[in-house]
Amino acid sequence: MRKWLMAGAAVSLLAGCGQRDETSKRPSEDLRTYDVAEEPAPPPPMAPPPPLVRAEQGQASADGAGPNIGVSAAPGVAFNYRYAYRLANARIQAAQEAHAQMCEKLTIARCRITGMRYSLVNERDISASLEIKLDPAIARQFGKDATRVVTDAEGMLVDQQISGVDMAPTIEGANRGRAALQDDLERVTRELARPGLSSVVRDRLLSEANQLRAQIRSLGEQRQAAEDSLATTPMSFFYGSGATVPGFDDERPIASAIERAGENFQAAIGFLIVAFATLLPWALLVGLLVWLWRRLGVGTWLMRRSDEAFERQA
Repeated sequence: MRKWLMAGAAVSLLAGCGQRDETSKRPSEDLRTYDVAEEPAPPPPMAPPPPLVRAEQGQASADGAGPNIGVSAAPGVAFNYRYAYRLANARIQAAQEAHAQMCEKLTIARCRITGMRYSLVNERDISASLEIKLDPAIARQFGKDATRVVTDAEGMLVDQQISGVDMAPTIEGANRGRAALQDDLERVTRELARPGLSSVVRDRLLSEANQLRAQIRSLGEQRQAAEDSLATTPMSFFYGSGATVPGFDDERPIASAIERAGENFQAAIGFLIVAFATLLPWALLVGLLVWLWRRLGVGTWLMRRSDEAFERQA
């Protein structure tokens, strides 16, 4: 009996120890679960960048608007825009007037027309130009809109130049030079304020002060010119007559070939007319001389005299 009691007590003791071990393990497992920091969720995948369109070197866009190159305004850089277009004769004046109206709508505060030219080169060709100065912030978009006006009129952009000059070094150099000259001028002014200066020393100091003031004014004008070039952007448009470049996006090759053949035929007819008008007076003069030769019998008389001379010699 005692053995059974001791065995039951041992079993109870072992069960209690196992339960305590499980109980001790459970909080540790729970604690381990809460102590581990949860990893942040991965960020959503970014959208792929737009494909980079690479145009073949030297090839313009399909609509004749030129390369789509973005030139961003840079601080301290003065840009200069130049565009050259080719249109039909009847549409040059309209395109030039449309560009002028675009500038006038911006008012003189943002755009000013500084020059305009329209000339008849010969019987067929027309040459024109338009020069403006506008706000640098809208220069790039203005050029695109102006080119779109020409392409809508069945013209094309044949040349585009955007050049820039960095004016920041000029402005900074002028500011540093003015500051140094101003210090020298203050030094000369203090020396002039000293009592007991001789007339020679005073004259020398006055001359030096005048030279310093002249140099300060020159640097000020230089800086002002650089700042003015940054305040406005010059833009020039050049217009020329003629069809678009042959072979480039030609939608009617047969008609164009017939037109060129007709122009060549007219040129040949014109050359023949000029040649005939040039040679006709000389042909008439030669014919008149031959007629007189035969009419007056000059040839027969000369032949008779020649025979008589030959007979006398015989």
